[in-house]
Amino acid sequence: MGNDFSQHFAFVSELQGMNRSFVMIPVMCLAMGLVLPSVLGCMGKAPLAPKALSLNEAGVEALARGDLLLAEARFALALEYHPRFVDALVNLGLLEMERGNFELARQRLEEAVSINRHLAQPHHGLGLLAERSEQVKEAAEHYREALKVDPGFVPARANLARLHFEAGQLDFAREQFLRMIQVAPDDPNGYAGLADSLYRLGRDHEAEQVVAEAVSFLGSEAPALRIHLARIELKKGNIAAAVDWLFPLTKMGGPSGRDGWAWLAMARLMEGQARAAINCAERALEMERNHPLATYVLAMGLTKLGDPSAPTWLKRAQELGPDNSVLSYVLAQSANR
Repeated sequence: MGNDFSQHFAFVSELQGMNRSFVMIPVMCLAMGLVLPSVLGCMGKAPLAPKALSLNEAGVEALARGDLLLAEARFALALEYHPRFVDALVNLGLLEMERGNFELARQRLEEAVSINRHLAQPHHGLGLLAERSEQVKEAAEHYREALKVDPGFVPARANLARLHFEAGQLDFAREQFLRMIQVAPDDPNGYAGLADSLYRLGRDHEAEQVVAEAVSFLGSEAPALRIHLARIELKKGNIAAAVDWLFPLTKMGGPSGRDGWAWLAMARLMEGQARAAINCAERALEMERNHPLATYVLAMGLTKLGDPSAPTWLKRAQELGPDNSVLSYVLAQSANR
C-alpha cells in the first residue's frame, strides 16, 4: 500500500464527498432569510394582525433557545389572534415533532396544508416529519411538493439534495445543489454540496473549480468552505496549510467544530503524528459517535501505535465505510499477523 502518507492520501481521495456537515443535515425552515440547521420555525409575513405576527416571531426566538413551553404559548396565542395563521400552525407542528409527538405534529402540519396548500412551509414540515419517522421516500415527495409551490424555498431544496446524496443518487444531488446555488448564491452550503457531489462522481477538477468560485464570491471564512479548502490542501500534501484552515473550526460547536476536529485528525495522521491524530479524532467522536472520518483516523492511529483495541475500531470504521479499500487492506494485513 506504500508509505503512510500515500496510504492516507488514497483514503482522502476516496472520502471526498463523505463530509457530513452543513447542508448534510436536515434544514428545518427559513427564518429571517437564513437557512438554519436547527428547529427555528417560520417567520410569518402574511398581512395578519400585528400582534399575531409578533407572537409568532417571539415563538421562533423561544424555539431557537430550546424553550419549548414558552414557544408553544406564543404560537398558540398567535393562533388565538388568527386561527388560520399557517406559519404558527407549522411552527407548532415542528415543536411537537421535537417533543416526539409525531401524530400531533402531523395533525398540525396537515391542518396547515388544508388551510393553504400553496405555501411551501407546511409541505416542508411534513417532509421533516417523514424523515424523523424514517420514511425517506415520503420525505422526498413532500420536499418536491414544497418546491412545486416555491422553487426558491431553500430548505426544501437543500434537504432534497441531501437525500439524493445520501442515497448515492449523485447526478440528482448535483443538479439540486446547482439549482440551490442559483436561488441562494450567498449560501456556502450549496457550493459545498455541489463540490461533494462532483467529488463522489470522480470529477475532482470541477469540484475544486466550484470551491474556488465560492471563495471568490463569498470569501473563505464560511466553515463549509474552510473544510473544502483544507481537503484540497491535504490532497496536495500541504499539511500545514490544511491545519491553518481547520484549526479555527475546532473553536466552534456543532457540525463545524465536529468536522474541524475530524479533518484536523486526518491532517495529524498524514504527517505521522498518531497520538495527536487520536486525540483529535476522539474530540470529533464526542460530538458524533458515528462520524466516518473520525472513526477511520482513530482506527488507523491505534493500529500505528499497536494498540490492542485497533482491530475493533478497524471493523467499526469498515462498517461506516464499507467501500474503503484502505481499510480492507489494513484489516487483511492485521488478520495475517
